[in-house]
Amino acid sequence: MSFNTSSRQLSKTDEAPEDVPSQEVTPLDAPAPRDTVQTSEAETPEVSAAEAKAPETEASEAKAPEAEAPEAKALEAPETETPEATTDPEPKAPEAKDPEAETPEAEASQTETSQTEASETETPETESPEAEAPDADAPEGEVEAPEQAAAAPDPAVSDSDTPTAPRPRRWRRVWGGWREKYPVAARVLAWTTTAVALAVVVVALLMPTQADKVRLAAFVRLPVEAIFGAALLIVLPRKPRIAVAAFAGLGLGALTVVNFLDIGFNEYLGRGFNVVLDWSLFSDAQGYLQDTFGKGGALGIAALAVTLVIAVLALTTLSVIRLGNLAARHTETATRTTLVLAIAWVTCAALGVQYAAGIPIASEHTMQALQFKAEQVQRTLQDEAEFAKIAKKDNFANTPPDQLLTGLRGKDMMITFIESYGRSAIEDPVMAPGVDATLTAENKKLTDAGFAAKSGWLTSATYGGSSWLGHSTFMSGLWISNQQRYRTVTAGERLTLPGAFKKTGAWDTVGVMPGVQKAWPEQNFYGIDKLYDSRKLGYKGPKFSWSTMPDQYALTAFERLVHSKKHDKPLMSTIILTSSHQPWAPIPELVPQDQVGDGSIYNAIEKAGKKPADIITDSTKSKQEYGKSIQYSVSSLINYLVKYGNKNTVLIFLGDHQPIARVSGNHASRDVPVSIVAKDPKVLDKIAAWNWADGLQPKQDTPVWKMNAFRDRFLTAYGSTPAP
Repeated sequence: MSFNTSSRQLSKTDEAPEDVPSQEVTPLDAPAPRDTVQTSEAETPEVSAAEAKAPETEASEAKAPEAEAPEAKALEAPETETPEATTDPEPKAPEAKDPEAETPEAEASQTETSQTEASETETPETESPEAEAPDADAPEGEVEAPEQAAAAPDPAVSDSDTPTAPRPRRWRRVWGGWREKYPVAARVLAWTTTAVALAVVVVALLMPTQADKVRLAAFVRLPVEAIFGAALLIVLPRKPRIAVAAFAGLGLGALTVVNFLDIGFNEYLGRGFNVVLDWSLFSDAQGYLQDTFGKGGALGIAALAVTLVIAVLALTTLSVIRLGNLAARHTETATRTTLVLAIAWVTCAALGVQYAAGIPIASEHTMQALQFKAEQVQRTLQDEAEFAKIAKKDNFANTPPDQLLTGLRGKDMMITFIESYGRSAIEDPVMAPGVDATLTAENKKLTDAGFAAKSGWLTSATYGGSSWLGHSTFMSGLWISNQQRYRTVTAGERLTLPGAFKKTGAWDTVGVMPGVQKAWPEQNFYGIDKLYDSRKLGYKGPKFSWSTMPDQYALTAFERLVHSKKHDKPLMSTIILTSSHQPWAPIPELVPQDQVGDGSIYNAIEKAGKKPADIITDSTKSKQEYGKSIQYSVSSLINYLVKYGNKNTVLIFLGDHQPIARVSGNHASRDVPVSIVAKDPKVLDKIAAWNWADGLQPKQDTPVWKMNAFRDRFLTAYGSTPAP
């Protein structure tokens, strides 16, 4: 008699151990009993006499070869449909069928079998390890003892023919049961998940790097990277497909994070994120957040940022894996769809079809972004070596001290930077009315006090932040546009403007820098003899967001600690004012000079001022408050000059960079105003050829120089002899 084995093996139940023998012996020539539970035609296992004696058996998922007993060919037993059976090459006499024989354990086994089959149908890619089936050694026709029957191997079933399906994971059983109970909801959830995965991948592939370009048309395009990726995932086997999809998803997530950084850097610094140099800026950003929102707020923002990065990486990875698996399950449909999209992409690319100017339907955005980043890395590495050579060339490096700055001997010099004082403050329709009115009023004060001024434009090497790049560019005469250049130049011996005054031996050099809150090794590079940072100015008042103290107080402290003292030599003072630093809330107010004191008077002003959260997300409010901060800084400086300046005072003041793009605009220039103020008319006569505008406000057609050009022009105008 022949027995057909099942093409699938059912899961093993756990109700009783396998080595418990049956209490009855089945006669050799009796027909095999039928089970009451019917299985599908493709999944009809056979009963093994040895395993029938145990209350629990293993189900087979692989198809076993037919086994025929020579003595049983005359009487062929019918196929059994017990779900826990295996093939027995030596059929024994069946036990007497007891109508009450169906036990609860058997019913439970049958129930689990049905659930396992459903789970296997829903997850066709689940791979089951093969189980080993023992071979029987007992001679034909011999009835085995219960102990032998329980342990006897089956010679008709080999190791490779009888795989055993593992017990499905709990979440698969729960998910399978839920899908059977709520099929409509399950389909909707599956479709929604697939749609979300597709949207995540498309958005990641097409995300612009500038906030003003984020609009719907940018995402309704055909990304060529998705077409190539789909074609690759369709043809790969399961394990390589999942590995490639996971790697691609992580890469796409990392690119998305970099795109977000590009948007932020373009918004604040007017340039994209440099993957080589800009990591060091995160510590400065953390300090800014802490000064603006407090330690708790800064930690919360940092934790949120880390969480978002992890979420983006996980979401893109899972999305690509899901789409890859979906394409593998529906290979024919996925192949046709990919082919159609490829033809559409080639057609649109060849014809140059666009939604709007600069938005082609056939997109290569991700490939172009990766190429740009790779070229940026290459340029950055090359620039380091090239700039080191440029920095060694200095037209005034070997000029003798007695041939430097001969036209300014005996003058008290002040070089003052006003934070974020950019061209937009003078020309933007929201900010300009207030700032222009202030410049006009302060210029009248100067004129009434006997001073005169000339003003021009300089193009800063930075934008929106990184003020030290603007300071070093102006002082050194080199274009310091990134952190690597800054490190290179400050590690050398380049002659700076304060250093040139120091080299003559005719001036004492001092620095007043309320924004410096820790050790500042650049002091030696700049040639500053004595530094007054935030810890040495005696301030006892509150901080105004990032700014450690109001500009009026910093200038008053400079007068008290430095300028009012008797000196053997004139002073060369470098002062950096910080009240106009973002977020421009709260803003200090001018107080009577005799009430400045130790700064305690500012406590009430700081508490009554606006909070950063009140304006930081509103562009119009930010512009208004920024304009007010520039008015405060300029008024503080001019009031100090009028009160404490004299016929030998020469003031140079300028902005270090434009404010962030949310205030200055997405396409604003990098120009900043610069003014030279003096009582001695000879000082301004020496720069008459510069064609700068009279007063504190440069005109629209006033010449514009790059900021690094100022040092050499200034040294030359005031009597310095070039000597490379």
